[in-house]
Amino acid sequence: MSKKLPAYLISKNQLVGTIIFTVLFAIVFLNIYTPLSSTAWFNLGKPFYFFFTLGFISAATLILIISRIIMYKTRKRFELTTAQYVLWIILEIVLISLFYTFVTINCINPADLFSTVFPKAIAYTSIILIISYSVSIMYCAINDKNKKLSALNEDYDDSDEGNIINLSDNNGILRFSVKLENLYYIESQDNYIKVHYFNKGTMCNYMIRCTLKTIEESFAGGTLIRCHRSYIVNSDKVKVLRKEKDGVYIDLDFDGANEIPVSKGYSDAVLEYFSKK
Repeated sequence: MSKKLPAYLISKNQLVGTIIFTVLFAIVFLNIYTPLSSTAWFNLGKPFYFFFTLGFISAATLILIISRIIMYKTRKRFELTTAQYVLWIILEIVLISLFYTFVTINCINPADLFSTVFPKAIAYTSIILIISYSVSIMYCAINDKNKKLSALNEDYDDSDEGNIINLSDNNGILRFSVKLENLYYIESQDNYIKVHYFNKGTMCNYMIRCTLKTIEESFAGGTLIRCHRSYIVNSDKVKVLRKEKDGVYIDLDFDGANEIPVSKGYSDAVLEYFSKK
């Protein structure tokens, strides 16, 4: 929680987008929730409640706008941590809940008690802000990750073109890029693939929601070859291709790497590929 907040969470576009999404989500939520609550009075159809509803939504939005402007203006002077960001959101929830409670008790229904209205206001304000903020944060995190991967690809020299393996998920979103010379093999695990690659002196792996068949089709004709229903190997990393009594196996040129089995259905194609190579 003491970790510094990612810069993309307090960028101008993110803050504006979060407020817009929160207001839209709040309008939908309140219209669904109001008939089920004994203390909620939001209604855009009845004249008496129309102006109170419109005024409250406007005031609550103003609170969020002022809060986010302060957050944006002070981002360089005070670097927020994750814990401080969470506390900031809690304060927004409390302020909006207090304002709602004040309007309810003083303008809508004076018979209601603070002890009754405020806890419920805290509850549905928390639901609105936490859900909308969570969606916004996840969207920004994914967007930031894709930007970094794209920037990484742009940083490679033109001489590296064709030697970069870009791997996308089932939705076509770029998830991982690796130099072919650092890629060893790709393993299938249910609906995911595990990419095994060399980085900073050690073997690492990265999970992507994708099928091995998609990878096979995307890089057909290259150095990535399918040798098993669960494996694709980088042929440049093959040190030994050996035939044992129980089948054919591949040893990679990295000490400690697992041997890769070659299934009967792929053995002929694999042996032919290496005989030509």
